[in-house]
Amino acid sequence: MTPDEFRQHGHAMIDHIADYMRDVASYPVLSRVAPGDVAALLPDEPPSEGESWDAIIADIDRVVMPGLTHWQSPNFYAYFPATTSPPAILGDLLSSGLGVQGMLWSTSPACTEIETKVLDWLADIINLPEAFTSRSSRGGGVIQGTASEAVLVTMLAARARAGHPPNPIVYCSSQAHSSVIKAAMIAGIGRDHVRLIDVDESLAMRPNRLAEQIRRDRADGFSPLFICATVGTTSSGAVDPVAAIGEISKREQCWLHVDAAWAGASCVCPEHQHIIGGVEYAESFNFNPHKWLLTTFDCSALWVQDRASILEALSITPEYLRNQASDSGALIDYRDWQIPLGRRFRALKLWFVIRHYGVEGLRKHIRRGVELATLFESQVKNDDQFELAAPRSLGLVCFRLKGDDARSQALLTRINDSGAAYFTHTRLPNPASPGEDQFVIRAAIGALQTREEHIRAVWARLQAEASQIHSD
Repeated sequence: MTPDEFRQHGHAMIDHIADYMRDVASYPVLSRVAPGDVAALLPDEPPSEGESWDAIIADIDRVVMPGLTHWQSPNFYAYFPATTSPPAILGDLLSSGLGVQGMLWSTSPACTEIETKVLDWLADIINLPEAFTSRSSRGGGVIQGTASEAVLVTMLAARARAGHPPNPIVYCSSQAHSSVIKAAMIAGIGRDHVRLIDVDESLAMRPNRLAEQIRRDRADGFSPLFICATVGTTSSGAVDPVAAIGEISKREQCWLHVDAAWAGASCVCPEHQHIIGGVEYAESFNFNPHKWLLTTFDCSALWVQDRASILEALSITPEYLRNQASDSGALIDYRDWQIPLGRRFRALKLWFVIRHYGVEGLRKHIRRGVELATLFESQVKNDDQFELAAPRSLGLVCFRLKGDDARSQALLTRINDSGAAYFTHTRLPNPASPGEDQFVIRAAIGALQTREEHIRAVWARLQAEASQIHSD
């Protein structure tokens, strides 16, 4: 493909993407294909000769589109948002077009220095302590692929800093993300060495139970190593008390990692920054701009107060990576801050997003999501068929039909099968029956295109489906 042909096809592809952004609300949100349907449209053998670009483009509509669940739909309320935006798409396109590999400062200085500066910007926007920025003598930020990678990297750093103690123990709440257990498995700590700490009525970790468990573990000959506090759990959006947990981590000399993968984006707004109060106790803090902050996946921001711990755990320098700039020790080589060696120029899309929207534009986006979730919450409260299953957390509302689980399960199936919207479920404690849990539907609001009319329309659809379930 010549540069002129690329220009022609590139313009057509941008048109295709722009049309998709314009029309995404018209698609059934959840893909309708059955397992194997997409694969059946593909030949068993690859083409021996190159195909025409027209044939390739035609297969976007024939093969790809029917098999998509439309995460950018204004009626996507499942999981958490995975927002993208035009400036992020263009930044990602430029990253692909430049094709640089930013493993070392010397392999593309701009790739490293823009990332360092933009992570400092973002730390300032969410009001992280200065110690987490590269302006300090020890700290700094780095873009990981996901929050799962961030918890693994920091767990490895904690173990290295502690001198690889025998029988290390990891702590998190019973509501924490499964990535904590997975990181312990990958790190060789083992899932049996992860302690799931009880939660209170708000589903947040109980600090007293954490302290008790650490005391028991020390008495039994274990080495308390790593505590993960979650700010915005996946099931209910619960916020662990970071300050109280931080005091315990300091006293017990455990590494404290704060996982704010989804909820951390809300901290661009001053009124939400209290949810990370006590973050100064943490050795590391992470949130995902690719969830709620308009930045195309993958972009997970991780900050540490002591970069030396990361380097001790992950740095290895074979001869073929040695160079004068790195040997000077006066710069950052991000390959030492992550699991893989290679890395894309991911900072471009974040840089474009922050510059295009500005801090106030980012705040407007977050506030709109919270306002829409508040509207959805009010609809639940005002309908006697429904009930809240947990307090609203920012843009997340957990609700259910009153009655047994089968009713809420049927509602979820009906609304998802209709194509009008897509929700997911979880199970949360049943306050009416201590010790039991119940089926709960999650409404995670935050897509770029979601407006009040979408919330009101999906609520009307939920009411209609609920009435049909009642009449059946």
